[in-house]
Amino acid sequence: MALPVESTKFTEVKTELHSCSLAQVADIDNLYNGYLSARKTKRTKKAVYEFEKDLGRNLQALSDELTAGTYAPSGYREFKIYEPKERLIVAPTFRDSIVQHTVYDLVYDDFDRGFIFDSYGCRRGKGTHRASARVQKFMRSSDAESYYLQLDIRKYYYRMNHVMLRDRLARKVKDEGLLDLMMLFVSTGDRGLYVGNVLSQLYGLIYLDRLDHYIKRVLKVKKYIRYVDDFILIGLSKDQATEYKILIELYIKQHLALELSKFRKAKVKSGSNFVGYRTWQHKKLLRKRSIYRFTKALKIGNMNSIMSMLGHAKHSCNYMNMVKQLEERNAL
Repeated sequence: MALPVESTKFTEVKTELHSCSLAQVADIDNLYNGYLSARKTKRTKKAVYEFEKDLGRNLQALSDELTAGTYAPSGYREFKIYEPKERLIVAPTFRDSIVQHTVYDLVYDDFDRGFIFDSYGCRRGKGTHRASARVQKFMRSSDAESYYLQLDIRKYYYRMNHVMLRDRLARKVKDEGLLDLMMLFVSTGDRGLYVGNVLSQLYGLIYLDRLDHYIKRVLKVKKYIRYVDDFILIGLSKDQATEYKILIELYIKQHLALELSKFRKAKVKSGSNFVGYRTWQHKKLLRKRSIYRFTKALKIGNMNSIMSMLGHAKHSCNYMNMVKQLEERNAL
């Protein structure tokens, strides 16, 4: 079954470009700003200390390599995380992080202007709390007997097509040298990104932006939210939910070379499990896995994890009970 020709034709939003170039990335002042961004959460790391011991010379060396076209990313450090699910993280060196942050800071606004309002994840002011609040707002404004359709992409970061990604980047980045540089931070082969690169986060927003516009402007779904590769359409009829699932699955296969991992079609009144929260029209709870992790962190006294989880829980009905558990533990 092929998509109707008219359902794939839509003019993408045009935004004013600032014509970001490789020369701007190589500029010492911009690299210094990239260094400041890259070190924000790494002040105690040895690699940061070593780079800072001769900061001026190291930044100049980066600038010279970028200008000469001889820059190449160094090796990556690999490790696994197990929450919320097992994933292999490939972390760049601090030197390469500086380059990525510099590029990110320079091109972000040009891409961000073209995103739909309800695209979330690794986007300024568009984190999990905002996405969750938006889902609940859409649920509250929908009939409890109406349906929602929730979908996600199978192994999204690992299956992103490099040719298609470059095409998406080229719509805003006109400097070929900068495009070449940006494509140095994808994985080997013709598919996939390294989860751990700051540019991978931006690419994750960009690659599915075309899907966002298809759902909003062709399918004309008003209550639609995407958080990276997890997205939800709210306030549908049962027939619409069935039809849109088929159309979206075909669209991502034909135009993005991706496939769905799973989907859920359910009534709004049954609630959804989205961005770490179980959300209904009039209440919101943490996922059971998050409650288990909090209890475990309490037992071993891991305060960093405890405070992080409390921050996540602040927007849920679990928050006061978790605070009470913490107070009871401290009273022992």
